[in-house]
Amino acid sequence: MKNISLDIGAELSRLEGLTNFELRIEWRRLHGMQPPKSLSRDLLLRGITYKIQERSFGGLSKSILRKLSGAPEMPGSTIRKAATVRPGTRLVREWNRQTHTVLVHADGVEWRGKRYGSLSIVAREITGAHRSGPRFFGLKTREPSANKDAHADA
Repeated sequence: MKNISLDIGAELSRLEGLTNFELRIEWRRLHGMQPPKSLSRDLLLRGITYKIQERSFGGLSKSILRKLSGAPEMPGSTIRKAATVRPGTRLVREWNRQTHTVLVHADGVEWRGKRYGSLSIVAREITGAHRSGPRFFGLKTREPSANKDAHADA
C-alpha cells in the first residue's frame, strides 16, 4: 500500500507541472470525455486527482452513490419524502388547543400575517423548539422501522 501512496504522490507532483492543455488531455484519458470548456485549472486538477484516487483506492460506496443519485432509500427506511405543496395551499395544525393556519407562497410561507422562509421557522415559533416544519404540519411522517415493530409486539 505504501508504494501506491508514493506513486500517487509522484503523479500529483507531475500533474502540477503540466500546462492547462496537457491537463485537458489527461482529463480526456482518465474520464473518457472532454472536460467542460469553462473548467478552471484548479477544478481540472481536482477532477483528475479524484479519478486517480478512485482507481487506486476505489470509488464511493453503493449507499453514498444511491444518496447522491436521489434513488429511494432501501426497505426499512425511517423517513418518507415530504409532499409537494403548491403556492396557495393552506396548512392547518392544532397545537396547545390553538389552531394555526399557514399559507404557502412560491417563496416561503405566511403565518399570522408575517412571511417566513420555511415551515421549520414557523414550527419553531409555534412550539418554542426546533422541529421539522414539514413533519410538524403533516407533510412528512416518520415510519416505524421493522426493528421497532418487533420490539413493540414483544
